[in-house]
Amino acid sequence: MARIDVLMPQMGESIAEGTVSKWLKKIGDQVKRDEPLFEISTDKVDAEIPAPAAGVLAEIKVQEGQTVPVQTLVAVIETEKGAAAPKPEPAPKPAAAAPPTAAAPKLPPPPAPTALDRPRPPSTAPVEKGDGGVATAEDRLRKRSTPLVRKIAAEHHVDISTIPGTGFAGRVTKHDILGFLERGAVAPRPAGAAPVGPIEHPVVEAWPGDRVEPFSKIRKITADHMIMSRRVSAHVTSFFEVDYTQIAELRRRHKQAYAERGANLTYLAFIAKACAETLRQHPVVNAAVSGDTIIYRRDINVGIAVALEWGLIVPVIKHADELSLMGMARAINDLGERARAKKLSPEEIQRGTFTITNPGVFGSYAGAPIINQPQVAILGVGAIEKRPKVVTLPDGSDGLAVRTLGMVSMSYDHRVVDGADADRFLADVKAMLQSFPEGAV
Repeated sequence: MARIDVLMPQMGESIAEGTVSKWLKKIGDQVKRDEPLFEISTDKVDAEIPAPAAGVLAEIKVQEGQTVPVQTLVAVIETEKGAAAPKPEPAPKPAAAAPPTAAAPKLPPPPAPTALDRPRPPSTAPVEKGDGGVATAEDRLRKRSTPLVRKIAAEHHVDISTIPGTGFAGRVTKHDILGFLERGAVAPRPAGAAPVGPIEHPVVEAWPGDRVEPFSKIRKITADHMIMSRRVSAHVTSFFEVDYTQIAELRRRHKQAYAERGANLTYLAFIAKACAETLRQHPVVNAAVSGDTIIYRRDINVGIAVALEWGLIVPVIKHADELSLMGMARAINDLGERARAKKLSPEEIQRGTFTITNPGVFGSYAGAPIINQPQVAILGVGAIEKRPKVVTLPDGSDGLAVRTLGMVSMSYDHRVVDGADADRFLADVKAMLQSFPEGAV
């Protein structure tokens, strides 16, 4: 006879809200404990949320597409079908979120937006937009900086949203705002806020017959992140050709043994392994920029971009330099599968220090990827295929041979990574791939 509240879960320490992207059950449907109940989209990850108990889905409080703070009541499950007697029981939950207890049974159903906004008062005031629009989750997280940062901003009449943040979700840190003030950027900012202000996409007229769809949560985050990265980093891209012939032979000999142990021995596993080991020798490629300082990361955490039907996500292999080739192959397989199944946790897509993207699986010869902020470099892997190549024969003459070749490209932030640094890193990665030791397989 009990009624179980279903709340918007907090998917990570830095996540303040979530969007209900899809209900997997309808009101009146039977649900089993731990059966997927609805899908959510957050600033960090998309995920399926399981039912906390078995029963009947009695109420849906938050509709698809609505964004609400964490711990907001989104649904109610009745443990027995038709159990309507203990309706007063859910009243204490709303009462805990709003002071007027007497109004709790009556007020939440009609003014749903008011109920959803109740947990927000501490952060809504600083994040109202001048045009009356609703701020994104990233805007709210950025503006909900520490009291010290807000105090400094108020004293200097600075709009925090105009400062590029280096904290979680782009939040502005003390170092960010002090560096901003030291550069004397406050006075001209109101007139020239466009380079660092909130990202606004141009409005384009839809023609008759066109289909218009709003951005999904993950598409909006990706779009804003890519534009912000192009604004912040001085992008330069270097290209190297790699001869994968030796790796192709190693794969041919060991692929079956890896499969028997539950791992897929792909070219990407070799490339990630080579990058992880080489990053230790080139710390500037494994760095981040914070204001006017460089942070040389101690950990080597390699992000692997995964293309999904609904967007792009970059799960991170933590301490990648400590993994064997088998461990790397398993990690890539596991993260990729769970990304497609929406089973990743927010922690698994955070704290990357270097990213690898693999458009070559779709046939792309080479590309110039956009840096994944706040990192300073990203490696692109082109298509790997057999091609003719001029080789030097033992007698010193030249000839044509069939080799397994592919391009790798690396976009890097020229503010801190010089061309020589990037090319030395790529040369070392290439050398390792072309002479990969069989003992490491």
